[in-house]
Amino acid sequence: QVQLVESGGGLVQAGGSLRLSCAASGSISSIWSMGWYRQAPGKQRELVARITKGGSTDYADSVKGQFTISRDNAMNTVYLQMNSLKPEDTAVYYCNALTWRDHWGKGTLVTVSS
Repeated sequence: QVQLVESGGGLVQAGGSLRLSCAASGSISSIWSMGWYRQAPGKQRELVARITKGGSTDYADSVKGQFTISRDNAMNTVYLQMNSLKPEDTAVYYCNALTWRDHWGKGTLVTVSS
C-alpha cells in the first residue's frame, strides 16, 4: 500500500509560480512511476506530468515548458514546479503513484486569479 500527501497549493495571481509536493509513504519500493493529474470544475481529470523510477518524464502538451516535474532519488517525494500560471491552470491537483494499481492523494487546490 502507498499513501500520498500533497501540499503547496493555494491562490496565486496569473504569471506567478507555485511548487507542489507529494510525499509518499508505505511500499515506496513498489512504485514504478509518480505523476500529477488535475481536475478543473466540470472537466475530467487529466494527466499533467509523470516521472518514472528511472527519471524519464512526460508532460501534457498544455504545460510543456511551463511545468517541471522532479523527484528525490528514493521516490519519497515528487515535486511539480509550476511557472507562468494562467487562470486555466486552476484545478485540484492530485498526486498519483503507479504500482500494480493506481494510488491517489486527496488533492490540493490551485487557484490562479486573473
